[in-house]
Amino acid sequence: MFGCIVAGRLVQTNIQQVDVNKYVFELSDAHSINHVVVFLLGTIPFEPGYAATVHLLWLNKSWQLLGALSNDKPSAIFRLKSTITPEEAARMSGTNAELGISIEPLQAVEQQIQQMKQQGNATTLSSASTSQSLVPFSSARTEGSGNVSGMPAQVARAFAERALQNLFDYAMSFTTRPDAAAMGMIGSNAPVQVLPVKVFEDWYNSFLRKVQRDPESSMQG
Repeated sequence: MFGCIVAGRLVQTNIQQVDVNKYVFELSDAHSINHVVVFLLGTIPFEPGYAATVHLLWLNKSWQLLGALSNDKPSAIFRLKSTITPEEAARMSGTNAELGISIEPLQAVEQQIQQMKQQGNATTLSSASTSQSLVPFSSARTEGSGNVSGMPAQVARAFAERALQNLFDYAMSFTTRPDAAAMGMIGSNAPVQVLPVKVFEDWYNSFLRKVQRDPESSMQG
């Protein structure tokens, strides 16, 4: 149902179910990860009235809420570097982290996201379906105040939005509808579109080559 992409790595679909409606991806060598994209595979949508919260668990720390996914916002990009300090990252060199996904009633998800915004742990929204997805930044890195990795916050957000919109447009051109037999195996009468996971790998490799060849052009769309 879910997949994730860490820049420079293969697409991960090896999700583990740890409880009812709760799933975990293991992120190896997590301290080196800058951004991660989390998305619905397109095979099984959320049931009506449901969505999912996305969390991160570092070694010896508590779960941190990153953002959310829904049928209306089926993918999001999250910046992980801002969830720990450079000193903590150095101590965690070579260790793994867990990316948790919890399917919950839509109202409960919206309440958690609203609370996260009020606490100042997230500032941007940027998803593939609307060019907006939840991206957490520390309060010192909110829009209009300082840089993220030397890049102005507004520029970084605009680049992320363009990249995700490019991914969404590219991926949607490969969607197909399963036949009746496949729908029976899925066990859902809801409209379903199937998207091969390899599409994300091909897009990532193509986009990476474009960035390496002409970074300025990539920033401009």
